[in-house]
Amino acid sequence: MSHALLDLRGITKRFLGVTALSGVDFSVRSGEIHALLGENGAGKSTLIKVLTGVHRPDGGTMTLDGGVIAPASPKEAELAGISTVYQEVNLIPALSVAENIALGRQPGRFGFVNWAAMRRHARAALAKLEIACDVDAELGSLSVALQQMVAIARALDLRARLLVLDEPTASLDEKEVGELFKVMRQLRADGLGIVFVTHFLDQVYAVSDRLTVLRNGQRVGDYVTAELPRLALISRMLGREVTDESGRSAVRVAESLEQANPSPPASADPHVATTLSDPLGISPAPVLEARGLTRRGAIAPIDLTLRRGEATGLAGLLGSGRTETARLLFGLDRADGGTIAIHGRSVRIASPREAVQLGLAFCSEDRKTEGILPNLSVRENLIIALQAKQGAWRTLSRADQSALCAHYIAGLRIKTADAETPIKHLSGGNQQKVLLARWLGTRPELIILDEPTRGIDVGAKAEVEQLIAKLCADGLSVLLISSEIEEIVRTCGRVTVLRERRSAGEVAAGPDLTPERLMRVMAGTHE
Repeated sequence: MSHALLDLRGITKRFLGVTALSGVDFSVRSGEIHALLGENGAGKSTLIKVLTGVHRPDGGTMTLDGGVIAPASPKEAELAGISTVYQEVNLIPALSVAENIALGRQPGRFGFVNWAAMRRHARAALAKLEIACDVDAELGSLSVALQQMVAIARALDLRARLLVLDEPTASLDEKEVGELFKVMRQLRADGLGIVFVTHFLDQVYAVSDRLTVLRNGQRVGDYVTAELPRLALISRMLGREVTDESGRSAVRVAESLEQANPSPPASADPHVATTLSDPLGISPAPVLEARGLTRRGAIAPIDLTLRRGEATGLAGLLGSGRTETARLLFGLDRADGGTIAIHGRSVRIASPREAVQLGLAFCSEDRKTEGILPNLSVRENLIIALQAKQGAWRTLSRADQSALCAHYIAGLRIKTADAETPIKHLSGGNQQKVLLARWLGTRPELIILDEPTRGIDVGAKAEVEQLIAKLCADGLSVLLISSEIEEIVRTCGRVTVLRERRSAGEVAAGPDLTPERLMRVMAGTHE
């Protein structure tokens, strides 16, 4: 058995009182591909940044090949023998392949570069990976896959002993992934240690020898990949018990979030109710139908039907394609194929503005950077979508703005001193309510909610969930994306499960709609 090349013990890191890593142990052997797994907030990125000198740990020790290391910068990490290749290649696209490989170490004398020597050196570096490439080509003109190979060649040229690959396959197609795996296996055979950070479980089982799971900044465990069933891996990542067919526990029981159950809020939006309520009952007619919707590198062809008065869930692990699907529906990204129909009429949604005009709304998962305008008031944040929908020539009067704000602050129970309070001073839950109010003010027929309860407290979560139920009762169609399986089950009538950027199945309301069933579909063990 190969020895421990990298050994991290008790790594702890805090940011402004928040513990991102708590006593994490992590080791990688020579001649091993070791996968590092975990959902959002698990601590993967922080651990990699500590290892590569971006962050200094608050506690713990690190050794590489038996020697203690404490890199204070990525440069120091490289000098110690640790190189990192990121999903977004961290090289200079305007320079040639040869220049990027030799960057900072160009051969020459008296200030003159020996271009012939640099080209020969670059060809030799690429030949070690069996890569044929024009070393005079501008790096930015190459495919993402080739750019990553160049980055790996440069890392090896720096005499790396440990190679960290951070989401290297996120933008690659299947053929390119296969070529990367061929190189990774070759490097493993040469004795290199490789840390493979990814969200794609099929790839974990295809290429890794061992894996480590992190959750909430702590290490769940290290496992031999071939000996850990996929369902057990998902259970450990999500922290939830799943039982096997005989009812025996497949993993240790993880304590799930206790569901708060306060009384339902008052009518959140009587304007929406007036517009969409049907005195004869809510119609099950589709609001939106997507057929074969696809985008290269983001999502394989997917079918999706979103009905009036129903909450539909999109479930799946991080990286499964949930947000990518939402972005296609809302026109944030351009689809490569497929069709979208609104109320049976084929439409082309080329931008968010067109989506809003068609009655769609979208609350992004990134509340801080894609949602709130932190230095503006609650009022300004709330009215901005409606003002954009109406256009520059139909300005909302200050009286209308105040009335709209008063209506939603009361209806959604937004806790703020007044409508002129800067939104950055509100709690996360109340910021989320303002964003919901922003879109409800446009009177949509379909609202896409991407992780609407992430980062808010239990009481606020319950209020948001009850608001979703109220919106459906008033006739809206809701597409809910959530990493919390229990939340999906509590809130949704139907759930589409995504796995590895493609649809893995649909679970309808009824006895089958359970967290355990959804996890089995994610793992591909539901048949």
